[in-house]
Order: sequence, then structure tokens, then C-alpha cells
Amino acid sequence: MAENKYDVIVVGGGPAGYVAAIKAAQIGAKTACVEKDVLGGTCLNRGCIPTKNFLKSAEFLYELEEAASRGISLASTEFSVDMPAAVKAKNRVVRKLTGGVGTLLKANKVDVFYGTGIAKSATEVGVSGGKSGEHTLSAGAIILAGGSKAVKLPIPGVESEKVLTSDEILDIQEVPAALAIIGGGVIGVEMAMVFAAFGSKVTIVELESSILPFMEKEAADLVLKSLKKKGVDVKTGIDLDKFEETKTGIKLVLGNGETVTADKALLSIGRQADLSCVDGLGIETERGKIVVNDEMETSVKGIFAPGDVNGRKMLAHAAFKMGETAAVNAAKHAGGTGSPSIKADMRFVPSVVYSVPEVASVGLSEKEAAEQASIAVGYFPLAANGRALAAGAPEGFVKVIADARYGEMLGVHIVGHGASEIINEAAALMAMEITVHEVAEIVHGHPSVSEAFMEAAADCLGKCIHLPPKKN
Repeated sequence: MAENKYDVIVVGGGPAGYVAAIKAAQIGAKTACVEKDVLGGTCLNRGCIPTKNFLKSAEFLYELEEAASRGISLASTEFSVDMPAAVKAKNRVVRKLTGGVGTLLKANKVDVFYGTGIAKSATEVGVSGGKSGEHTLSAGAIILAGGSKAVKLPIPGVESEKVLTSDEILDIQEVPAALAIIGGGVIGVEMAMVFAAFGSKVTIVELESSILPFMEKEAADLVLKSLKKKGVDVKTGIDLDKFEETKTGIKLVLGNGETVTADKALLSIGRQADLSCVDGLGIETERGKIVVNDEMETSVKGIFAPGDVNGRKMLAHAAFKMGETAAVNAAKHAGGTGSPSIKADMRFVPSVVYSVPEVASVGLSEKEAAEQASIAVGYFPLAANGRALAAGAPEGFVKVIADARYGEMLGVHIVGHGASEIINEAAALMAMEITVHEVAEIVHGHPSVSEAFMEAAADCLGKCIHLPPKKN
């Protein structure tokens, strides 16, 4: 291993950390990365990638249900899910991607230390408890990218082995006959879609009055309709008092006196910043998250904190951007480069729920936009989109919210087939300050679901060709 003096040390090898390490090395900083577990962090190992692997399997099963309606006769519609085989398939994808991260770090000459990394000062990191042994590393700047961990509520019975976190359910070895999910956010909805397809009787219990409470109401309502169609029982506006183990499973005692029995329960109420990489340095925190400025610098000069640890946007793609920003500024602080300081602009970071149908958004909600400006709202249903109809996926819409005077796009919300891909076009155009006047003139390939984005922009202006004229 190389000597233990660096320009930049990154603690954490997840999306924020490994990207920060590679970026710092690319611009000339001598860089080390400390990882206590496996490279790739939550996203690659326990989040984005594993869940999407399971969701793809679920999509196969949902599409098989529609085969007869498309003239495809199956000898049998019976199926079974080999959960150990599904987990192995997921793990193959994960290993390929985490191995790729390791290859990229090595190719960029980043020294990787495996162990628990703790910042001892603004220039020193201790490494211990891993296969790399004991080390004290010094640097001109430190990047804390410790990521996040699953939240556990202080509810009686939560320590039962039958109550799983969002990490643990990804390695489950059998499909539970009945699964209770606590939390109707992104993780809860996605896992409900997966296990309902796999054959579980799924119940969601959500404290808020709606599932996906951070999404537009009409989007959440459409996903709720889809969940119910798939046999998921959704209970909203209800809290959870306690878990009780039974001879065969777990019982949820709800605040309204109801009970839900299941083989397993999934606690999916979100994630919280993992601050174990900080050791009493006096770094300012707020509600369990590290406070940073737009340059990703903490209250301690020379220490930067991108990604989930700062809680600004707990999304892998947001972590990528924050990691790059931290790297440039950390390298500059360390004196390793002459690069100017940069800031992370989080205004146009898209959010996606990989449900069936998908939900995606970027920018402001209609309510938020209306509080800031006079707005125009364009709406195009996928039931009027040729590609969506041909794909057998007419559920959904594209909604564009624009400033009524200038046509600046303030928010875009999409539900439906391909929403996770189309939202990136919207985010890119919003970042470039393209108006609905210009989007309405962009020729899109036909037939494509993305045409609906152009049509919704035209609808903001009352110029949509494929919708009846709006009534005055």
C-alpha cells in the first residue's frame, strides 16, 4: 500500500464517495477511499440495483397476466418463484457493478482501504477493523460520505426476527404467504409491487393520509389504484402501536384497534444519515444530518460531506453530483489543483418511484409553483398516446407546470410506462431554461411515450393537437 499521506481522503465508497474519489483523482489530487463493507454503498448493494432486479421479475409476471388479452395463449398460467435463485440472480448483477466500481478506482489510481474510517480531525482519518488493517491517514482535505442506514422505529416488538428492514428483505429466501409493509413511501410501494407479483398477500400500513405523500396527489392516487388492482390492501392514516410474534408469524396491532397478521413484516419508513464516520469534531448537524453549504463543505473548514449524510436529497444520482462537487472543492482546499470552487445545483434532480406504473417528477409541485407565480398547467393522458396504448399501458399522464407569463417550466410530473426515462429529458431542458414554447416545437419520434411530454407542454399554451380544445 502507498504511503498514508494524501491530498484528499474519502470516507465511504457509495455513490457519493466513489464518485468523489474518482473525480478528485481525475483532476490531479492524490486520493484514498475508505470503505467499511463493499464498494457501491446502499445503492448498488441494498437499494437501487437489487430492488430494480426484483422489480423486473415482477414486471415479467404482470405482463404474463395480460398475455391472453394480446392473443397469446399460454398452456398454463401457473408459476412459482424460486426465491433463492432470484436472490442469486440479483447478487450476480450486484457483484458485477461493485466489481466495476473497484476497477474504476484502481484505474484512476485511488488507494482503497477496507475498514471503518473515522475522521479524527480536519486532516486525519483512522482506519480499523477491516482487511486493510490499522492505518492513520492524513490529507489536506477530507470527504465524509458515510451514506445512510435503515430507520428502525422504537416500537415494542420491532426487534423480532420476523420484522425485516429494507436491507434484509433483499436476501429473503422464501416468498412469504403474507407480508405486512409499514410505510407507503418509495421502498414500501416498490416492495409491495414485487411481492404481490411473487404471490404474497400484501398489506401496506401508512401513517400519512396517502401513500407517496411527497408526490402529486393524482400520481399517488393512480399508484394506489394499481396496488389495489394487484390485490394489495392499503391502510392509510393509521399508526402502528406494536408488533407481536405469533406461532406462525407476526401480528401488527394498529392505533385504531385493527390487527394485521402476516408471515413477515417489512419496516420501510425511510433511511437516516449514518454519522459513524464522525468522531466528535464539532461538525454542525441538524436533525441527525450534517449541515453543508452548496459547495458541500461542513462547518469545519476542509471537511466536506456529500450524499445521504447531509440529507439534502437522499438519492443516488443526487449523491453523484454532490460527490463531484465535494471532490473539486476538497482538491482545491488541499492545494492539489487550481480548479475554481463549484456549487451543487439540486433544483433539477429528478425523483422516481419504480412502481407499476412508474412515477417520476422534477422541480416544483403544482401547489408549490402556484405559491410562487401565476402558472399554466398542461396535462396529457397516456390513454391518448399511441405507444402507451400499443404497449398495453394506458394508465398515466404527463403534467407540465409553467410560469404563465414567460413559459419557464417549474415542474414536470409523469406517471406511466417509461416515466423514469422521460423525466431526464424534462430535467435536462429545465436545467437549460428551455420554455414550454420551445418544448412544444421539438419534434419527437412517433410513436413514443415521450411525445406526451411535448403534448403536455403544448397544452400549457392551449395548442395541443391531440386533445380536444380546453373549455373556457
